[in-house]
Amino acid sequence: MIRKFLDSGVLIAAARALDQEGQRAIQLLEESNRVFLTSPFVYLEVVPKAILNRKRLEQLFYEKYFGSATWFRDIVRIEALARTEAANAGLGAMDALHVAAARLTNAEQFITTEKPDKAIYRSLIVKIVYLFG
Repeated sequence: MIRKFLDSGVLIAAARALDQEGQRAIQLLEESNRVFLTSPFVYLEVVPKAILNRKRLEQLFYEKYFGSATWFRDIVRIEALARTEAANAGLGAMDALHVAAARLTNAEQFITTEKPDKAIYRSLIVKIVYLFG
């Protein structure tokens, strides 16, 4: 089983699935022989906005995903590693929290929609993979 941590952009693309990017995200979610990993921070980036904007189908999509994903909820450990990684790789707060959670869940891949020239690719604690690459 391949352990994959999906960035919130991947989930948003899949939930909306209106274009080629969304279709690629859906294909990723349909892959067999994988375990999806997540944290409260990814959830907080996508679910509350769907609720606020009354996007019920998106909300249901996210709830299904989070219901089947393996969670890492030790926020103290995530924050400690994120603080170090933010300083070492120059990451923004949410990217640092996400890669820290990915590392702590022993993710083999961190899948993102961030373009390859972004700071997140400087992180060396988890393999960063561009969804569209």
